[in-house]
Amino acid sequence: MQTTLKIGTRGSPLALAQAHETQARLMAAHKMPAEAFEVVVISTSGDRIQDRPLSEAGGKGLFTKEIEEALLAGAIDIAVHSSKDMPTQLPDGLELSAFLPREDARDAFVGKAVKTIAELPRGAKVGSSSLRRQALIRRMRPDLDVVMFRGNVQTRLRKLDEGVAAGTILAYAGLKRLGLEHVATDLMPLEIFPPAPGQGAIGIETRIGDRAAERMLVAIHDVPTGQALACERAFLAALDGSCRTPIAGYAAIDAGKLTFAGLIISPDGTQSHTVELQGAAQDAARIGDEAARTVRAKAGEKFFDGWV
Repeated sequence: MQTTLKIGTRGSPLALAQAHETQARLMAAHKMPAEAFEVVVISTSGDRIQDRPLSEAGGKGLFTKEIEEALLAGAIDIAVHSSKDMPTQLPDGLELSAFLPREDARDAFVGKAVKTIAELPRGAKVGSSSLRRQALIRRMRPDLDVVMFRGNVQTRLRKLDEGVAAGTILAYAGLKRLGLEHVATDLMPLEIFPPAPGQGAIGIETRIGDRAAERMLVAIHDVPTGQALACERAFLAALDGSCRTPIAGYAAIDAGKLTFAGLIISPDGTQSHTVELQGAAQDAARIGDEAARTVRAKAGEKFFDGWV
C-alpha cells in the first residue's frame, strides 16, 4: 500500500512517542492501517549541539529548523513537535494546524536521595538546561548550585545516576508519554513553578494550503488546547520570548472561559512580575497579547536589560 502521510519528527524516544501518538489518533479517526503512514526521523541542530546552552547556540528554532526544511521541501507531509520547543515566528509557508489534547503541564522534580527541592542540602547541584526552570529553582532555593543539564529525558536521568547532580526538573507530560512517571519524586504546583508556554501540548505543523493534510488533522485537533496555546504563544510572541528569556505562561479553558497566568522572571530568580487575565476562549490570542503588554508595563523596559 502506498504511504498516505509522512510524519516528520526528531529521533528522541519522547519525540517518537509523540509522533506515534499522532499516527495512532489519525489511524483511529480515519480507520486507516499503520501501513498508510511513515514516521520520518530527522536529526536537528538542537539534538546535535550538547556542549552549550540553547540560548548561546541559537534558541528554540534549533529543534525545528531541519524538520521545517523537510516539510517545505515536501519530504514530509506533517511535522510533530513539542509545542514548547516551537518558535513563535514560523517560516513562511508553514502553520500550526492542530494540537492533540494537552497532557499534564506541570514540571516534575526527580531527586536521587531526596524527594523534593526543599529537602536538598545547601549547595546541592540541580541540573536543568531551561532558563525558566533555572530561575524558578534559584527563586525557591538561592543556596543551590544550578548546573547545565542538556540531553533527552533518558540522558538526564542517566546523569542523575552518575551523580552529576542531586536532582533535575523534567516536564511531567514527557515522563508520562514515556511511561516514566514513576521516576518523578515531586510534582511542582502550577502557581509556584509555572510551566513554559505550550508545555504538555503536541503541535502539528503543515504547509499552508495543504488541504489534504488539513482535512486529516481536523479530526484529531483538540479545540480547547488550540485556544490555550493561541493565548500562550501570543503572550510569548509579544514578549519576544525565546530560550534566552525566562518566561512562564499557562492558559486553562473551562466552559468557553479562558484563565491565563503569566510570569517573567530574571535569570537569577531575584525579580519577577506576574499577570492574570480572564476572558472568552475565542479571544485567546488577544488575551495573551494584552497579558504581555500588562506585565511588560509592570516590569518596565529596564527589567529586560542584560538578559542572556
